[in-house]
Amino acid sequence: MAWILQPREHFEAQIDGDLVDDGVCVGRIVDKIGLSQPTVTAHMKVLADAGLVTSKKIKNWVFYKPVRAELQRFRALINTLPIDQADAN
Repeated sequence: MAWILQPREHFEAQIDGDLVDDGVCVGRIVDKIGLSQPTVTAHMKVLADAGLVTSKKIKNWVFYKPVRAELQRFRALINTLPIDQADAN
């Protein structure tokens, strides 16, 4: 998630699609993370289904970008959860 939140710091410019405006191409994520395209796509679908990223198809590729407002809401929710000291170890 950190990579697509700051895509210009973590990915080179793309031929198709702007890193910020359109998102990061799944192929770039695959290359960087070293997992297969189907695995990365499956994980990105989970994030998309949760509303944390959006996807956009350009030519034959899918580009993902963060939904910052939803990520902020999720972070605020996580910060309200009590942490049981027994679970922290």
